[in-house]
Amino acid sequence: MNSRNDAVISKGQAAFGLVIVSIASALLPISLTGASVALPGVADSFHNGLAAGQWVVNGYDLTFASFMLAAGSFADLFGRRRMFLTGSLVFAVSSLISAAAGNVLVLDVARTVAGLGGAMLLTAGSAMLAHLFDGAARARAFGVFGTAIGVGLAFGPFIAGSLSTAFGWRTIFLVPGLVGLLIAACCLRLPESSDPAATRVDWAGTLTFTGALTALILALLEGPQLGWAGPLTITAYVLTAVLLIAFVAVERRQARPMFDLGLFAQPQYLALCVAVLALVFAFTPLLVYLPTYFVAVNGASTLHAGVDLMMLTVPTLIFPMVAGYLLRWVPIRHMVTLSVALTAGGAAWLTVLGPRVGNWVVLGPFLLIGTGVGISFGCLDGAAVSSVDPARAGMAAGMFNTVRLAGETIAIAVVGTLLVSATRGGLGDQLGRFGGRYAQHPADLANALNQGDLAGPVQSVPAASRAAFTDVAVGAYTGALHTVLWVMAVFCAVAAVALLLIQRAPEKPEQAAPAGAEPVGAEPAATTVS
Repeated sequence: MNSRNDAVISKGQAAFGLVIVSIASALLPISLTGASVALPGVADSFHNGLAAGQWVVNGYDLTFASFMLAAGSFADLFGRRRMFLTGSLVFAVSSLISAAAGNVLVLDVARTVAGLGGAMLLTAGSAMLAHLFDGAARARAFGVFGTAIGVGLAFGPFIAGSLSTAFGWRTIFLVPGLVGLLIAACCLRLPESSDPAATRVDWAGTLTFTGALTALILALLEGPQLGWAGPLTITAYVLTAVLLIAFVAVERRQARPMFDLGLFAQPQYLALCVAVLALVFAFTPLLVYLPTYFVAVNGASTLHAGVDLMMLTVPTLIFPMVAGYLLRWVPIRHMVTLSVALTAGGAAWLTVLGPRVGNWVVLGPFLLIGTGVGISFGCLDGAAVSSVDPARAGMAAGMFNTVRLAGETIAIAVVGTLLVSATRGGLGDQLGRFGGRYAQHPADLANALNQGDLAGPVQSVPAASRAAFTDVAVGAYTGALHTVLWVMAVFCAVAAVALLLIQRAPEKPEQAAPAGAEPVGAEPAATTVS
């Protein structure tokens, strides 16, 4: 295969590539958080059930996570720019179809395909940065990359809320689609790069890993509807286990596996994966479910909900650069542990959230969570990609982002299930005294609340009972949210302790990073942003 890895890259090309990759990396979290903001409008237009609505977010995340590792492997083999271009076109066209969807099924399918494009964009973009920049310049580039993700997270809910309030929920998908087309046109100016040693597709590894992750996520997403002990759910879990075992067996036999399993034997790389799992579990579901809570409980508009959420997301814009500077003096292992610990404390503190609670009350916990996650953006990606030879940067970026995106998808599914179940449990048998359509169907009310609809159910009971009905519904929904927040806090606290233990383990000589690569636990010079 022809490769231009050795071509001279001008500073202008590198800078232009950084701009294009940064715009794409900001666009992807905007698409994720925007979809969650769009859910109340989608439900109002299509009158769909909770499960169909959740697939607007879950379908995107499922393919994003499942195809991340395969996309990284394909980028190394076929070319990073080519994969980046393909991903941008797939993402753009799917987003435009989402904007024009006439029913929720078309929307769900289009969003699922858009996730595939997102996987190509993010993985190929990370690998392109590793090729365009070296040494300290690479560290600065990944600092900008992290900041771009922070921009997407910080302003995504606000942008989506503004578009939805002013022009309707369809523009939440229309605008990213148009930007995706612009990215596709611009990336043609970038140099091509690939892994010269990659000569074929590891189809066995690709199919077994992608199949295992897809089966797992499907089981978690559909378990509440199909039953956790139902035959299809059990089959999905068995299939996950079988395919994972097959993946490990296949990769150990490959001369050029799509992922080097030995990387997980390195304590520092393992620590990065544990950290990112904890962080996404406590952060991403908040971006998805808090806007719905604000709309249902406080009667907020989607714009207002997006503005409120900026208290949580704006720190993710500021702290990647702050973390980059701090790495001159603070070892990366301490920064990673600190980020998880701060997030744990913020999740526990956020249990002060409730109906009609003022912004000043929740500002502290929002800032604490956002700071912890923002710190991680400044160091995790660069450290993960620098753990291998730059020729295999696509593989490293693919696996790390697979861990991140799979964690996000699983977290969204698990938290969504917990919210509905806990809301249903909180309602108990209290609805019988109000009469109306929900008297004997508390599960239906739990579903409506988690779609952002409280006004409709309130109108279904006699006027004299509406205030009491509202108190019961809001109390159950808020109690469910508090339960989820405590689960998040405990999960992150346990992860922080695990990080301390993992990072004390010595690196074995044979597990060291390849020559020419920065070690994952590198000190300031390797990961500083300046």
